[in-house]
Amino acid sequence: MPTFCAISCNIQFHPFTVGNGISLITIVLLIFISAFLSASEVAYFSISPSEKHKLEGKKSKKNFYLRRNLNSPEQLLATILVANNFIKVGIVLLSSYLFGSLLDFTEMPFWGIVIQVVVITLIILLFAEIFPKIFGSHDAVRLARFVAFPLYILIKILRPVNAVYIFSSSFINNRIRAYNKHISVDELSQALELTSQTELKEDKEILKGIVKFGNKNVAEIMRSRVDVVSADFNDNYSKILNLITETGFSRIPVYLDSFDQIKGILYIKDLLPHVHKGPNFRWQSIIRPPFFVPETKKIDDLLEEFQKSKVHMAVVVDEYGGTSGIVTLEDVLEEIVGEITDEFDEEEKFYTKIGENKFLFDGKTLLKDFYKVTGAEDSVFDEVKGEADTLAGLILELKGEIPQKNDTISYKNYVFSIEAVDNRRIKQIKVEIKIPEE
Repeated sequence: MPTFCAISCNIQFHPFTVGNGISLITIVLLIFISAFLSASEVAYFSISPSEKHKLEGKKSKKNFYLRRNLNSPEQLLATILVANNFIKVGIVLLSSYLFGSLLDFTEMPFWGIVIQVVVITLIILLFAEIFPKIFGSHDAVRLARFVAFPLYILIKILRPVNAVYIFSSSFINNRIRAYNKHISVDELSQALELTSQTELKEDKEILKGIVKFGNKNVAEIMRSRVDVVSADFNDNYSKILNLITETGFSRIPVYLDSFDQIKGILYIKDLLPHVHKGPNFRWQSIIRPPFFVPETKKIDDLLEEFQKSKVHMAVVVDEYGGTSGIVTLEDVLEEIVGEITDEFDEEEKFYTKIGENKFLFDGKTLLKDFYKVTGAEDSVFDEVKGEADTLAGLILELKGEIPQKNDTISYKNYVFSIEAVDNRRIKQIKVEIKIPEE
């Protein structure tokens, strides 16, 4: 208490002037703008991938600027940080001027500096950082949409300054990466191959699945559109019930006119309360919105989105917006733990072993399944398979056209004979693996 009295008694107070009032108003305005930017930073970088996907389908001027900002995350972050730092420097300078104009610390310069630093720091932390960021995290999309246009303009204005910031940060990141030595996926796979043969085979396969998990795209594990069981939006309720009974699937994609126009996903559990209703029941009213993903999405990212969105099925679309197929949570998990079956699953026979190193495969067999059955290396066809994911696709890449029945195509020690084909696709392929003579 005596110390406080000694400090206060040695401080001289000056009268409040018009200049002081202008400085105070400017400081409050700058704090408000800084808080605005801090809240915007949290709001933009809190938007989940599923929310970003929903924004793609909403056409409005605010959503246009919001999407433009989200598509340039480096520019957005640089703009917010640069602008916020300039504003905070302005707050510090004006606050020092205001303190100096109102209070005279000539007799106690040390305490004058301490008081100024403590007060200014507390004001900036509380009103320009902590409170705004708490607010910004609550309703991220709404706030991001509200500030979209001002931030879009600010990005344009500060682009030259941002270029220096982005270049310097990228340079430092690249230098740091140069010193970090990472083990590649291939090296990890080789290490697993060298492990003791006494290790459990199942554990080894799971470890291999984990190692290669992040490198796979959705297109490699999806179920092709030709194999997807789907329902027409215009089908009556009786036909839908028959479809459910025949297939036994728990989720069925629903399309309108063509499979490229997916309207939603029908969850069978949503139908249970209506199972006794008549044929005029409008089952279309209970379908859920579809969850779309591109073919190029990595399956580890897809697994994270499945967890966040709490969905188990996604519709896979190609670069033109057409539907390529579907992928489920089970498909993703099978890449780690192997095939998952239950008591209701029937064993899918996509191949038959007809002799020593001779097999008869369905044309739609995925290459990853072909590798497992034949024991081939995953990279054996990398030079020739192009974008092919199935055995039929590989044949088309090798042949360059749809082959005729009984055509034979050879590659390395593999001989492919076409057993069944129509005008549109290859149905059945005989594969012979020739063992090199020692």
